[in-house]
Amino acid sequence: MKIAFACDHGGFPLKADILDAITCAGHVAIDLGTYNESPVDYPDYVEKACRMVQQKKADRAILVCGSGIGACITANKMHGIYAGICHDTYSARQGVEHDDMNVLCMGARVIGPALARDITTAYLASTFSNEERHIRRLAKIKLIEKEG
Repeated sequence: MKIAFACDHGGFPLKADILDAITCAGHVAIDLGTYNESPVDYPDYVEKACRMVQQKKADRAILVCGSGIGACITANKMHGIYAGICHDTYSARQGVEHDDMNVLCMGARVIGPALARDITTAYLASTFSNEERHIRRLAKIKLIEKEG
């Protein structure tokens, strides 16, 4: 898979570990910045990564800010983006398997590098279950999204 990655200055400390986890899992990482710890506005970077998913230039995205919350809120404002903040491997796996999550958000001030790598690996190894109950629930979510 092609994975769009973006972070702000708060997420920058985990960047190298997450990019390495993506490539070690056999995927292609698309690094959309930021490239240092100078303050930036996370919505700018979130939008870049999510546009890649919307335009099918990336299969999924991973976003990292200080808490993960701002990135997650921003991502979920975009049509067709289903982002979840995950600070454990269970949520990362279940978010994909049950909810077809296509954007993983994490907080660099909440978790450390080893856990970020494990969460990334769990997210990338997971696939949507295609179980009837999950398809039914996603259809309801997409209807809500369409109606605004």
